[in-house]
Amino acid sequence: MAKLPKPEELAKVDFKPPKTGWMDTPANLKPGTFCWGAKAKNLQVVDFPNARDWNPTEDDWKLPKEWEGTVLEAMADRLSKYRSFKLFLDICVRCGACADKCHFFIGTGDPKNMPVLRTELLRSVYKKYFTNSGKVLGKLGGARELTYDVLKEWWYYFYQCTECRRCSVFCPYGIDTAEITLMAREFMNLLGLNTDWISGPVSNCYTKGNHLGLEPHTITSSVEFFLDDIETITGIKVEPTFNRKGAEILFVTPSGDLFADPGTYTAMGYLMLFHELGLDYTWSTYASEGGNFGFFTSNEMAKRLHYKIYAEAKRLGVKYIIGGECGHMWRLIHQYLDTWHGPADFLEVPRSPVTGTVFENACSTKMVHVTEFTADLIKNGKLTLDPSRNDHLKLTYHDSCNTARGMGLLEEPRYVIRNVCNHFYEMPENTIREKTFCCGSGTGLNASENMELRMQGGLPRANAVKHVHEKYGVNMLANICAIDRATLKASMDYWVPAVGVTGVHELVGNAMVMTGEKERTQDLRLEPLPGEEGNE
Repeated sequence: MAKLPKPEELAKVDFKPPKTGWMDTPANLKPGTFCWGAKAKNLQVVDFPNARDWNPTEDDWKLPKEWEGTVLEAMADRLSKYRSFKLFLDICVRCGACADKCHFFIGTGDPKNMPVLRTELLRSVYKKYFTNSGKVLGKLGGARELTYDVLKEWWYYFYQCTECRRCSVFCPYGIDTAEITLMAREFMNLLGLNTDWISGPVSNCYTKGNHLGLEPHTITSSVEFFLDDIETITGIKVEPTFNRKGAEILFVTPSGDLFADPGTYTAMGYLMLFHELGLDYTWSTYASEGGNFGFFTSNEMAKRLHYKIYAEAKRLGVKYIIGGECGHMWRLIHQYLDTWHGPADFLEVPRSPVTGTVFENACSTKMVHVTEFTADLIKNGKLTLDPSRNDHLKLTYHDSCNTARGMGLLEEPRYVIRNVCNHFYEMPENTIREKTFCCGSGTGLNASENMELRMQGGLPRANAVKHVHEKYGVNMLANICAIDRATLKASMDYWVPAVGVTGVHELVGNAMVMTGEKERTQDLRLEPLPGEEGNE
């Protein structure tokens, strides 16, 4: 495990370019900036090719014979299948509009983390084998052969991209660099060059239904702990159901909310809200994961893991689905579902049983985001709220990449926060909403062995948080993504240690005045509410 530098050392970013050209500057796999290679056992579970144990720090990556042909054949297939892929490789004019927009370039100063140059790592190989100019002019035309060193460079830098798509917002041609990263990872996956932090959750999700590999009894036991805490705080016994056929609604949330702080407090907020509403809903211990790490390996694997939610909705006979605070679950639902499976016509368009609101935006997916659902409740006066219970918190809000840029969920979380908290402050305009900075640890980069890279990638977001912390006294960062709740906690502890991390529905649970509750003296973290600090 590489030693993590001190914040003041890591903040000294050197933007001076190398003395050699990018084609002549080989990748230097620095400890602390990459994840360990995938384990053979995890790849075998899902029938991924070339499963083997390998070590990125060794010279020999145990590549299969004729691996170059495997990659080039796959590239030819994707070029013929996906028009966008070919278009994105052809139309870039190297204007550099994206160059300083990537959090990894800002945090590392490495030119190959500029989206335009990271894409060039793959584009140069495309030119060599698939364009006339590249075949004739070679290096002079920006083309190069696919070699062992080039492949290692791909692996190193395409796993330093979180596919957040911030660069695409600023691209005058609308090039989606995340799609290039997705393709590059697909090619490497064909050679068994995945990472363990991705392949492990994929294997778990395929066999157990969630990334953590939680068994059904573990899930129910974990929720029971939440229920005990809720009863301690409110005096109310909440009794959710699991795998209940005939429920009106299936609720699905990322497994991080079931087993990792601070997501667990968000899960408590869900439970309290649904109990107060008397909602006819059920959890599933089989489709127990909203996220999809398959998206970080291949299109086909993402598709295989994705539909379990809808298969479970069909099995249980529910009318529609409410989804929890997750990131890539929502990007996949909104941008990929129809292409993969077509509209979920066996379900109904979600209609709130409390307000009667029909969520027309979910007419195809039949799935509504929990913050949309809660914002509608508040707008229609269906919740009794005491925002003063959150007065010990000064909030700012992090737009999670996949729900903001990938889904357009911008106003609803803010509306909820403003109604459950009295002190809310926005970060600078160029760091939020569509232009939001990434947490710096998405797409399977949220491991421990690459912590230096994570902290470098998280620096731009941390700087924006530090700004509102120093200007307004902000001490809590809210978001609606399980990965963010986990990774931003480490980033805040490192860069802005006075700021904590929370989900939006933890704040809802704190503020909500439940029918029949006892006098509340603690928040969902079992800490004293404002004014109760001296009471036991």
